[in-house]
Amino acid sequence: MDQPVRKHIVISAVNIRKGGTLTVLLDCLKYLSSSKYTFTTALVHSKDLINIPGIEYIEIPWSTKSWLHRLWCEYVTMYKISKTLQPVDLWFSLHDTTPRVQARRQAVYCHTSFPFLKLKWQDWFMDAKIPLFRLLTRFAYQINVRKNRYLVVQQQWMRESLSHLIHYPQKRIIVAPPAFNLPDFPDTPEGTAVPIFFYPATPDCHKNFETLCEAAELLQDTMDTPPFKLVLTIDGTENRYAARIKSRFGHVRSIDFHGYMPKQELYEYYAKASCLVFPSRVETWGLPISEFKPTGKPMILADLPYAHETAEGARRVVFFPVEQALTLAVYMYTLLKGNHFGFMFESVPARMAAKPYADNWDHLFHQLLYQ
Repeated sequence: MDQPVRKHIVISAVNIRKGGTLTVLLDCLKYLSSSKYTFTTALVHSKDLINIPGIEYIEIPWSTKSWLHRLWCEYVTMYKISKTLQPVDLWFSLHDTTPRVQARRQAVYCHTSFPFLKLKWQDWFMDAKIPLFRLLTRFAYQINVRKNRYLVVQQQWMRESLSHLIHYPQKRIIVAPPAFNLPDFPDTPEGTAVPIFFYPATPDCHKNFETLCEAAELLQDTMDTPPFKLVLTIDGTENRYAARIKSRFGHVRSIDFHGYMPKQELYEYYAKASCLVFPSRVETWGLPISEFKPTGKPMILADLPYAHETAEGARRVVFFPVEQALTLAVYMYTLLKGNHFGFMFESVPARMAAKPYADNWDHLFHQLLYQ
């Protein structure tokens, strides 16, 4: 019996070097490296960053120097490369933009949620690159987008929002949630320490530290509030935004500006914490919610679509309007007073995923290649 012809897949990821996007790239290439039915060429910043055997690499380190370099790479360099790699059955871009290439099929993994961030005027002062990036990605998503057979996103809300933004049919946007291998967290005995509210996040202005810190300040000014600690993973030295938060709220005794935590320490704080608070104004997923959920402890989350989806299956959750520090303070106060099972904190039911949907890489590439 003749063996099926192996499909040639090109993964373009020249701008991916860290964070969640790097995790997606590594997971993708690990899957493809073990496939008997495909062979893969990966365009990357540096192959030393990947180091997965069974993949052919083309390094393009200069593409990250500026947006002009990135655009030249996407629309000139990649076109030339695509002609030398023929035949290409699928060109899959893992970083939001649709390059100009020769391929039988194209697809794009849309990570960036910034186009859907509701800007505040303070964002321009605190970190202008984020509102600029918001404007740029709203435009970049639309260039050449009709050449794609599919777009890939992580959540249903982003499928709906992206479809509306760029007028692209939802039936050609695949929802592919990321997979997580989470450790088992040890239980922390009740009543052995001051209750800890925990917010692990990078010092970016859309992370909305100001609302959480204002809530802690309100609680501190309430006479009958029990002792508590709010632990943050910023220390005020990282950038202008972090410095502003530290300057404005450094007097609040309950706030611990702990700073960056390596992974193991982060997991230790998940075990110590009494409650996760996540007030971010926009996320593609919201990884700390997924990481904290297995503990079964309460979570106070932004009342936004990403948080509702990521929290599905959690047992004790309440959502608050993302700009309302007073409401957040009330929920924190309720927990401190011992109302862990009050009417506010409820389970989040899991919903049936709408199609097209892929729950692993095998299902995703089957759709990208054959449907």
